Amino acid sequence: MTLLILLGTSFLAAIILAFVGDRRYAAEINILGSTATFIAGVALAVHVYLDGPMIAGGKFFFVDAFSVYLTVLTAFVSMTTAIFSRRYMRREREHGRVGHWGMRFYHAMFQLFIFAMLLALLTNNVGVLWIAMELATLSTVLLVSLYRTPTAIEAAWKYFILCGVGIAQALFGTVLLYFAAEKVLGEGGEALLWTNLSQVSTQLEPTVLRLAFVFLMVGYGTKVGLVPLHNWLPDAHSEGPTPISAVLSGLLLNIALYALVRCKVLVDGSTGTNQAGNLMMGFGLLSILVAAFSLLRQKDIKRMFAYSSIEHMGIATFAFGLGGPIATFGALLHMLVHSLTKSSIFFTVGHASQMHETQEMEKIKGLIRGNPLVGWGLMLGVMAIVGMPPFGVFTSEFLILTATMKDAALLAPLLLLGLGVAFAALFRRVQPMVAGAIPLYQKPLKAAHIPVILHMVLVLIIGLYMPNFLSRWFHTAVELLK
Repeated sequence: MTLLILLGTSFLAAIILAFVGDRRYAAEINILGSTATFIAGVALAVHVYLDGPMIAGGKFFFVDAFSVYLTVLTAFVSMTTAIFSRRYMRREREHGRVGHWGMRFYHAMFQLFIFAMLLALLTNNVGVLWIAMELATLSTVLLVSLYRTPTAIEAAWKYFILCGVGIAQALFGTVLLYFAAEKVLGEGGEALLWTNLSQVSTQLEPTVLRLAFVFLMVGYGTKVGLVPLHNWLPDAHSEGPTPISAVLSGLLLNIALYALVRCKVLVDGSTGTNQAGNLMMGFGLLSILVAAFSLLRQKDIKRMFAYSSIEHMGIATFAFGLGGPIATFGALLHMLVHSLTKSSIFFTVGHASQMHETQEMEKIKGLIRGNPLVGWGLMLGVMAIVGMPPFGVFTSEFLILTATMKDAALLAPLLLLGLGVAFAALFRRVQPMVAGAIPLYQKPLKAAHIPVILHMVLVLIIGLYMPNFLSRWFHTAVELLK
C-alpha cells in the first residue's frame, strides 16, 4: 500500500497539474504532492529498516537498503526543490520568461520526473528500470527547453541525442544480460528480475556479462555524466530552469549510477573478478580530472557547477569501482551529501542570477551585502562541496581517499590532484561573486530561505555526527553491494 501511495501520488499530481499548472495555487499543489511523496518514502524506509528487504506487486517491486535510501533522498530533495521553485518560478512568470503554457508544463513534468525516478529505484525488473530511465530523460528534455530560446532548444536537443544514444547502448546491454540469464532462469520475465539475477549471478556466462557491462557502462554512464560522455550536462544545466538543474545534479545522476552499481554486482558475481570495477574506476578518475580542470575555464555560473557535478559523480563512480567496505560506504555517503549540497548551491545560484539578470560570473558581485542569505548560502555551499571540514563531503572524500591509499595507492596522487584543482578553481571563481560592493544593476529579491538552510544544516550535521540509524543503513547497503 505504501508503495502505491509513493508512486501514485507523484503520478496523480502530474495529471492534476497538467490542468491547473498556471493557477495561483499550482505551486502549492506541487509542494503538497512532493511532501506526500516524501512522507510515503519515509514510511517505506522505516518498514525496510525494521523488517528488511521486501518484494511486492507480484515480484514487480523490490526494495532494499540501497534502493530505499535513494528513494528517501529523491523524495526529500524533490520536496525542497518544489518549495524553492514556488518563489523562483513565480518571479520567472512575472518577468515574462515563462508563459501560461510553460508554467503548466513545468509543474506537470516536474511531478512526472519524480515518478520516473522513483519507479527506476523501486522496480525489480531490469527492463522496467530502462523504461523508467527513458521516461526520466524525456521529461527532463522537455523541461530543459522550457524557455524556448535558441540556446535552450539546442541544449535540449543535444541532451536528447546524446542521452538517447546512450540509453540505446544500455538497452543493448540489458538484452545481453537477459540472453545470459535465460539460459539459467528460462525464458520470460523471471530472467529480468533483480532478485532472481542476484541469486544465480555465479551461474551466468562471464563472457556475455563482461560484454553486457561495457554497453551498460556507456549507456548509464552517459546519464551519470561521466567523461567523455558528459557534453550534454553543462548545456542542460545552464539553459534549463534552476530547479531542474538542482534535481538533475542532485537526483537523476544518482539514479543512473544506482543502475550501474546494480549491474556491477551481477558482473562481479559472474566473473569472480573486479573487471567491472576497474572500468568504473577508469571512467571515474578521468571524469574527476577533466571536470576539475574544466572548472577553471567556465564563465557561466551554472555551467561551472555542472562540471562540479561531473567531478563528484566521478568520485562516487571511482569509489564504487574500487569496492571494499570503506570505499563503498564512502560512495554511498558521497551520493547523499553531494545531492544535498549541490541542490542547495543551485538554489542560491538561481537567486543570484535573478538578482543580476545574468548567469555570467563576471557580472555577479556583492551577494553577501545585497542578500546575505544568498551570499552566505553560496559561500557555505562551496565550502561544503570542495570538501572543507566539518561538512559531510569532507567525511565521504576522506573515506574514499583512505580506501584508495590502501587498495590502489598509485591512483591516490591523481585523485588528490583532481580534488585540489577543483578546490582552487571553485574558490577562485566564487569569492569575487560573494564579496565586494553591490553593483547598481543588482535587483532586490525575496529568497526562499527554508530549502537552503535545511540542506546545509543536514550536511553539517552529517559531517559532525553520523546518526546510528544512518550508519546502520549504510552498512546494510554495503553488505548488499559486496
